[in-house]
Amino acid sequence: MTPQFPAISLRGATIGYGDVPIVRDVDLTIAAGEAVAVLGSNGSGKTTLSRGLLGLATVLDGDVQVLGAPVGRLRERGRVGYVPQRHSISGAVPATVREAVGVGRLARLGLFRPLRAADRRAVADAVAAVGLADRLDDPVAALSGGQQRRVLVARALAAEPELLIMDEPTAGVDAASQEALAGTLATISASGTTLVVVTHESAPLAGVLTRAVVVDHGRVAYDGPLSEARHHDEHLHHHPPEREPAGYRLDQPTVTPRSATTRER
Repeated sequence: MTPQFPAISLRGATIGYGDVPIVRDVDLTIAAGEAVAVLGSNGSGKTTLSRGLLGLATVLDGDVQVLGAPVGRLRERGRVGYVPQRHSISGAVPATVREAVGVGRLARLGLFRPLRAADRRAVADAVAAVGLADRLDDPVAALSGGQQRRVLVARALAAEPELLIMDEPTAGVDAASQEALAGTLATISASGTTLVVVTHESAPLAGVLTRAVVVDHGRVAYDGPLSEARHHDEHLHHHPPEREPAGYRLDQPTVTPRSATTRER
């Protein structure tokens, strides 16, 4: 059954950190099932926009709705999946692919509840969807960076989300891994899942993403077919964004020295 509400709706939305606005007065609607690229140069505000959808940045003004509920008030957390901008998930604690992806299922179950047979099937299906079924019981640390990136996608898919938000999913991975990821996202999109991909380079996923939203200086500069967005993207790369407010980093909500020049990624 088709939802009676859009996957994402912003009306006059201003989003930032603390009381510092980064994204200003945005009107945007993304229908259920769409596959959308959010484009923009470093510091444009595209990552802040995505964090606003996840409740990781503050909605300072206007209205932001995600899957029919005000942002941050969705009861079933598993309905929204998120793949952060990170190249790998290996760490000090060894884990198999099955265990790492199983963490994603907790969004549906809640903490301290054991996985049931249906949950284990969902984990196996998510791993198979990213083409790693034969590595299910391998240590995550034994995988390549591109394969670990796909494990992150599988972890988000394990919750069976209706909306999947990804931040720079192709950054730092080779062409073969980018192609594999594109195939995975095509399958996910065909199943009806809404995709929002934040990226500075849409070419690797051009066969999946059909619509582009270009963010420039915290505002939506273009909203239309991805195929027609290239000249907007080129314009933004030749015109650096305005400097962020003194003492504030756009990539994290913490105060930094006035001389800091770090920009949003």
